[in-house]
Amino acid sequence: MNLKRRIAEYSNFPKKGILFRDFSPILGDPSAMSFVVEEFSKQFHPRDVDVFAGIESRGFIVASILAQKYSKGMVMLRKEGKLPGKTVKTSYTIEYGKAVLEIQKNALKEGERVVICDDLLATGGTAKTAAKLVERIGAKVVGFAFIIELTDLNGIKEINNYKTVSLVQY
Repeated sequence: MNLKRRIAEYSNFPKKGILFRDFSPILGDPSAMSFVVEEFSKQFHPRDVDVFAGIESRGFIVASILAQKYSKGMVMLRKEGKLPGKTVKTSYTIEYGKAVLEIQKNALKEGERVVICDDLLATGGTAKTAAKLVERIGAKVVGFAFIIELTDLNGIKEINNYKTVSLVQY
């Protein structure tokens, strides 16, 4: 299946000069969604994964469908101030400035094996920060699952110590 044909493009979003690649049309196509799940399930064996972690907000969707497929749990990595209870947080730089990502301190158990999910890999800053947070609370990152990778931005360099699967490259 050609997923590229199902990805919408929006010029000058979220700011002038950016070409936004939107995987939303895939969500409306059950056969495309099934294809995405099956492609990722070929890459990560169920016995090697305990939990899927989704990066806010589109990563929640990817992590949730994979968690359902694998009969595993799902946790959220969110922007600062969005999670209740005790959290662990880290600030980082993104294309448009600074951001803070956090996870609930008790979201993962020591040694749990985690696949971090998001819709898009760009510069790798958010993904790298997500891995730091997961590892800081004692879990182990076994890989990353992205629908789209923007290869020109070389984000893979930031997370090259981990298995990384991207279904579509631009």
